[in-house]
Amino acid sequence: MKKKVLCVIPARGGSKRLPNKNILPLGGKPLIAHTIDQAKQSKLLTMIIVSTDDPQIAKIAEQYGAEVVWRPKSISGDHATSESALQHVLGQVEKGGFCPDLVVLLQCTSPIRRADDIDRAIKTLYKKKADSLLSVCRNDRFFWRRAINGVEPINYDYRRRMRDQDHPEEYQENGSIYMCITEILKKTNVRLGGKVEVHVMDYWSSFQIDSPEDFELCEWIINKEEA
Repeated sequence: MKKKVLCVIPARGGSKRLPNKNILPLGGKPLIAHTIDQAKQSKLLTMIIVSTDDPQIAKIAEQYGAEVVWRPKSISGDHATSESALQHVLGQVEKGGFCPDLVVLLQCTSPIRRADDIDRAIKTLYKKKADSLLSVCRNDRFFWRRAINGVEPINYDYRRRMRDQDHPEEYQENGSIYMCITEILKKTNVRLGGKVEVHVMDYWSSFQIDSPEDFELCEWIINKEEA
């Protein structure tokens, strides 16, 4: 039996650092439209929902073919979590008779995904018999942190400096794709739990938009790839 997969794209209005971020034009269409279009290309997503409190975002979401679930004020403030949006949407669709096996969270601030990223991630979760999954990119850099007596390395020994190509397999969370089987999400109210797996995305697909500079960079990447 084919699995029922719910896709949720959280998109609040009222961004402080980058006003109207989710609907700003990027590569010829609103930022959120990139994620909706990528979700629609998936062969494994059953339902695509945009969770929002903003009429402009809702209008654009519907224009690009997503369903909209209105988010109440209680989970629309600056401190609202993505998990609260997931739980709210899940409750609404279950009231309507749709009970998903898997919930996929796509963040519209990560607009660059390959055409098959979403479906490959879902297939990885099922193949590995995992309970949840997050998208990542490979990390081959050396990190330091502030310590009591200056700074200290986190992921290598500077007295035995290795070559970049010999760096152990490490991953950096890129914020693009998360998924969790419904049972775990309901039980823990956390987007990751149980056996966790990763979907590795390439460097150029792993940029998130949080500032005007990020926006310019993603615009350049999109234009470069379409050239």
